[in-house]
Amino acid sequence: MGSHRPVTPCPPRPAGMWLFLLSTLLAGTVQAAPPALPGPIPAEVLEVLDGDTLLVRATIWLGQVVETHVRVDGLDAPEMRARCPRERELAESARDHARRLIGPAPVRLLDVQPDKYGGRVRARVLTGEGADLSAALIAAGLARPYHGERRQPWCDGAGMG
Repeated sequence: MGSHRPVTPCPPRPAGMWLFLLSTLLAGTVQAAPPALPGPIPAEVLEVLDGDTLLVRATIWLGQVVETHVRVDGLDAPEMRARCPRERELAESARDHARRLIGPAPVRLLDVQPDKYGGRVRARVLTGEGADLSAALIAAGLARPYHGERRQPWCDGAGMG
């Protein structure tokens, strides 16, 4: 009736090879980009630690609330653990001005990412009025623009003058 062709079976392939290939493909896909949340994420500011660090209670999903430290992206403000009296004065002014800008209203976090120092995240922060906290502190002369380069000292005449 019809012609019969012999069937040649495929050589057996080890299951481990398929698992290796699959895990390699998935690993490349999963780690392609660092985790980030574009936001906006509503957050209540619990404490303004200094001009560039906040403690917030953020609502990340329905009924899911997280408390974390947020490093305000885009600026370098003087540190409260100052190396000189001038830096301490600038740090207190930056912190107090940030408190006034934030006020009692919730803030919004945008572009939330892991910070290079563990235990906190980095994010753009918009006040309840919609002002960019980083830009406002820089405009007030209480912080400098910062995008990951080496930080400049605040002491020895290097302050905001």
